[in-house]
This record gives sequence, structure tokens and C-alpha cells, in this order.
Amino acid sequence: MALFPGIVARLAEGLLAQRGALFPWVPVMLACGIGGYFSLSWEPSLVGLGAAALLASALAGAALRCSASVAPLVWALALISIGFAMAGARAHVVGGPVVQFRYYGPIQGRVIALDRSSSDALRVTLDQVILSNMAPQKTPRRVRVSLHGQQDWSDPFPGDVVMMTGHLTPPSGPAEPGGFDFRRHAWFQKIGAVGYTRTPMLRLKPPKTLFTVGALRMRVSDRVRAVLPGATGDVATAVMTGDRSSLSAETIRSLRRSNLAHLLAISGLHMGLVAGFVFAALRLGFAAVPLLGLRIPAKKVAAVGALVVAALYLVLSGRNVATERAFIMVAVFLIALVFDRRALSLRAVAVGAILVLVLRPESLLSPGFQMSFAATTGLVAVFEALRGCQWHKVGWLRGPLSLLVSSAVAGVATAPFGAAHFNQLAQLGLPANLLTVPLMGAVVMPAAVLAGLLMPFGGEAVPLWVMGQGLDWILAVAHWISQHPYATRMIASPAWYVLPILTFGALILILWQGRWRLVGILPGLVAFL
Repeated sequence: MALFPGIVARLAEGLLAQRGALFPWVPVMLACGIGGYFSLSWEPSLVGLGAAALLASALAGAALRCSASVAPLVWALALISIGFAMAGARAHVVGGPVVQFRYYGPIQGRVIALDRSSSDALRVTLDQVILSNMAPQKTPRRVRVSLHGQQDWSDPFPGDVVMMTGHLTPPSGPAEPGGFDFRRHAWFQKIGAVGYTRTPMLRLKPPKTLFTVGALRMRVSDRVRAVLPGATGDVATAVMTGDRSSLSAETIRSLRRSNLAHLLAISGLHMGLVAGFVFAALRLGFAAVPLLGLRIPAKKVAAVGALVVAALYLVLSGRNVATERAFIMVAVFLIALVFDRRALSLRAVAVGAILVLVLRPESLLSPGFQMSFAATTGLVAVFEALRGCQWHKVGWLRGPLSLLVSSAVAGVATAPFGAAHFNQLAQLGLPANLLTVPLMGAVVMPAAVLAGLLMPFGGEAVPLWVMGQGLDWILAVAHWISQHPYATRMIASPAWYVLPILTFGALILILWQGRWRLVGILPGLVAFL
């Protein structure tokens, strides 16, 4: 029996040694609670969620009165309870009616989003839905319809009120045990029915106003395609406005097989490049005018300017989940610069993760969240470890070496999650990214920013042409890599516990302080086996 008190004493001593380094564990504990909620096979009642919230309050109060060696454990339990309650509350807040039968008849609604299905058909997402012989309180908030057959008019415009005759069914569940659960995904998207139509869609009313964000996005997309036709223009509109409705299935397939599909989604890379370009341009501009640069805090003003541009980019891109997550991360880094804090740190990553999990707890289950924070955490940890290295001694090799290290770390960090979720591993992803990501940062995104700034004055043609040259190279690399017989390797889906074990081991290795962090290697080895 004397062994147990000894273990507790050693644990308390270890926690005391972690003082000042425990904050990055806050989102980890929240994620444990959120994951616990989504792992249940039954839906907790509102009473159960309230009990979890009360338990969290009681534990937080107890943690304030506990000793410094025990308080971290109590706080951990409190954060797990908070995560559980947050996930349940979010599920109830977004909940809405779901069609419970196969519906066929007239469908009316307002267009709020456009994309393409896996069969390359244009899809429209509608709100303000009206279905025949269905009471308003039983009508889904949103439906998504694929447009098959010949349509009599061009692509619908956001804000159009349309009508069609089509089929609707409830969102389907996983195709296999442990597979992607589209039903859960649709629930949090407030989509209560999905379907298709083979009859022409009719426009009943145009948008009430031509100055909505959706209308602006479509106009920008049209201006871009007018200068850059074909696949190049389609990719350019996806990068600038998030409009992927014109992308062909072949282009998407090539980008996925070459591990370059992340260049399409407006996520951390794009948001970081845009904010970084604006920040650098403003700082250089202030430095070029000493009369101004010496009288104002140039770095802080540049950070605020970059934050404003990033916010505008968020709005223009349609504010999807990945873009919101990227904006939160960029905002945390820029605000850290304004308040003279170190921007690239594990604390900053933790703040970003906390904000994302609080706003959208369901994002924990998405591949985008997992891969994004795996890459960011890995990059920050590696470059913090290399902070003491004498990079300046390598001279002109510093840039290429930084790029090589960044691509390798991001690839290794995201590979297990990509393989588990998509059942394939892009074996040539590293060379593909080395050949394209530098061009994305040095040519494509700066040209996109300049095109956006000059577009109101009709001067977007030249920067768009420059952007097109970079995108042509990226598409050429994607097609070349994707045609290689060893471009991808199929991976069997792992058991449900593999990714959590792997993630836990990696977090111990990165976040824990001292020699005991090496214990994190063991869960990682078990997960890989």
C-alpha cells in the first residue's frame, strides 16, 4: 500500500515542475470532453448537459482552493466537463427539422451556397425552404440539391429565390462502421435534407440587393475568369473567393493525388500568406519613408493593417469553417505582435485552438482541424527547438533549408491523419509541395492581393496574369505527379483508438517539460504498430 502514496507524490512533484507550461494543455482537455460527447451512442438530455456544466463549476471552484500540486488535475477534470457540455449545447443550438421520408415534389428556397458533388454536378444549398404539404415547423432549415440534366440558364446567383421539382431524402449515415458520418456533418451545417433534380431550375426572384457578400464574391469570380479562362481561372477563383463551383473533377483529383489539394482550400496557408504579405509590405513602406516610420510604431500598425485585410479576406471567401479557423490563428499571432508578445509559440497555438473549439466544438472531428493544428503545432515545436541553431551561418541556404524543414515537418505531422481519414497516402507529396508552395507564397498570393486591391479601379488584368503564370506551373506539377504510378498508396482504416493514442503520445512529446516527455514515444510506437 505504500507504493500508491509514493506514485501520487511523484506525480504531484512532476506537476509542480510543469508550472508555467500547462496552458497549452487547456485545449487538449477541452478536446477530451468534446470527444467524449461525440463518442456516445446516445444523446444526453439537457438535464445531463446541465449536470456536466454544474460539475465543471464545482470542480473549478475546488481547483481554486486546492494545493498547487493537485489543482492541475482538478482543472483538467473541470475542462473535460466544460468540453462535454459545450459540445452538447452546440448540438442542440444548431438542431433543426430533418426530413424523415423520401420526398418528391416542388422545392423552393433561396440560394446561399454553390459547390460541386463527387459526380461533378453543380449543387445548390437553399435556406428559407418551402416544401409541398409540409408544415413550416417540420420543414428543414436548409436543403442541398444537385442539379442534373440540362439547365436553361447560367449558374444561379447567391440570393436568387428558385424553384424546382426534385427528390429529397434524409442525410445518410456512415457507409461503414467508423467511417465519415455525413449525417452528423449535415446536422451541424443545418442541412435537413439532400437530393437532386433532373428538371430545369426556375428563378422566381432575383436577389433583393445586389450588394451582398455573396453577390460580391460572384462578381469577383466572373472578373477573374474573364482574364484567366479554363482550369487556371477556376483555381484562381477558388483561391481568391472560395468559389469552387466551377472546378472540374479531374483538377481536384490531380491536386489530391499530388497532395496539393490544400492549395485550393482557403485555410492557414492562404490566410498566413495574405496577412504576411500585407504585413511585410506595410513595414517596408514605413521603412521607406523615415519621416513616418520613425514617428509611429510601424510593426504594430502593420500588424493591425494585416489583421484588417485578413478579416476582409475572411468575408470575401465565404467564411467557411477552415477559413474561420485560419483567421483565428492569424488574428492570435497578429494581436500578439501588437502587444509585444512572441507570436509563434505553443501558447498562441493553444489560444487559437481554444477559440475554435469554443465556437465550433464539432470541428474537432474534422480532418481539417486535426491536420491544421497537427501541422501548426509540429512546426512551432520544431522551430522553437531549432531557435538556438546558428541559421545565419548557412547563408543563402537558410531559405531553402527552412522550406525543406517546414514541408517535411508538416507532411509528417499531417500524414497519419490524412491516411486515416482518406485511406490514402500521397507518397510524392513532399516534392510536389517543394515545387509549388514557394511559388504560391512568392507569386500567386501577392498577385491575388494586388488584383483584389486594383479590381475596383479596373486594374486587375496584370496581377491576374502574373497569378495565372504561377497557377499554370502548380497545375502542371499536380498533373505530372498525379500520373505517376506511385503517387498514392491506399491505407486501410485504423481502429478508432489509433489516432487518439498517436495524438496523445505526440502531445506529451511536445508539451511536457523535462526528460519524461520521451515517454510520449511509446504511445506513438503503439499507434503505428
